Amino acid sequence: METLISMALRGGLTSVLVVVVILAIFILPQAVRILREYERGVIFRLGKLQGAKGPGLILLIPMIDKMVKMDLRVVTIDVPKQEIMTRDNVPATVDAVIYFRVVDPNAAVVKVENYWKATSLIAQTTLRSVLGQSALDELLSQRDVINQKLQEIIDKQTEPWGIKVTSVETKEVSLPDSMKRAMAKQAEAERERRAKIVNAEGEFQAAEKMVQAAGLIAREPIALQLRYLQTMREMASEHNTTTFLPLPIDLFSAFLKK
Repeated sequence: METLISMALRGGLTSVLVVVVILAIFILPQAVRILREYERGVIFRLGKLQGAKGPGLILLIPMIDKMVKMDLRVVTIDVPKQEIMTRDNVPATVDAVIYFRVVDPNAAVVKVENYWKATSLIAQTTLRSVLGQSALDELLSQRDVINQKLQEIIDKQTEPWGIKVTSVETKEVSLPDSMKRAMAKQAEAERERRAKIVNAEGEFQAAEKMVQAAGLIAREPIALQLRYLQTMREMASEHNTTTFLPLPIDLFSAFLKK
């Protein structure tokens, strides 16, 4: 009899242990969570927000608590190519990349359904709006200023969602082939204009120097004779087979007075 009772007790204990193990297998994963340094867990208890916890070990009440894991690292979104019309009526296609991170996990979960998608859509609409207010020259030469303006506008719109936009970079500006040819012609014309200006400035400076030299020769006639002798020396050194017969400079004085 005692043997039967002991066997029954042992069977009961075994059953209890089996039940405990089964419960532990199913309950522990729901009750214990471990979060990394860059992760936070937003806890809801019976649907009510309890706040963000972590990193480290998080204890939850099974079937009562629900946790939404949030990543606090900087993430990037490629903004699809957007067709825009610049302020000076030039069609263009522009794409960009946006860098942002979650700074308020509670707001990112409670105040917006999908913060990733919402941020991407805000970036697309802001990109079209801001670039459409810029001229083509500004779009090509003042990209840093435009990127800063985009970052400020998008960050202001996503701030209530607990999102911090750290940077916005426009990657590529594509223009129609006809516009590229027109810009190439404009650049060539600009280079020719600058070359003509440089040549004109050089001729003007040379004329000024010649006028100064003429004034100096008029005041000091001996300077003309020195220049005459220097020219003969240069010609003699370059043309060794040529014979020069120097004439007194006084012979030309009658012509110089005129």
